[in-house]
Amino acid sequence: MKNVREPVRIKWIWPVLVAIILLGVPWYLPQGSIEPIIMGFPYWAFISFIMTIALSLFLGYVILNCWSMESLLDDESGNTKAGGGR
Repeated sequence: MKNVREPVRIKWIWPVLVAIILLGVPWYLPQGSIEPIIMGFPYWAFISFIMTIALSLFLGYVILNCWSMESLLDDESGNTKAGGGR
């Protein structure tokens, strides 16, 4: 059996993912604060928006660099060429 790289088994991904999610929910800011206004939005909404973009970029990086689908494709093409079903 070939070595399949899966992001769920890479340990450093989980703390980064949890940190981005926790920072994206501005529970750590003072209650009821909306000042300063950044581009028409309260700063907590701007922080949430930036962390959403960071989460998207991080997950894109993980998918492109830590997830190897080639092993799975090789296995599937070997099963179909040999006529074997699942």
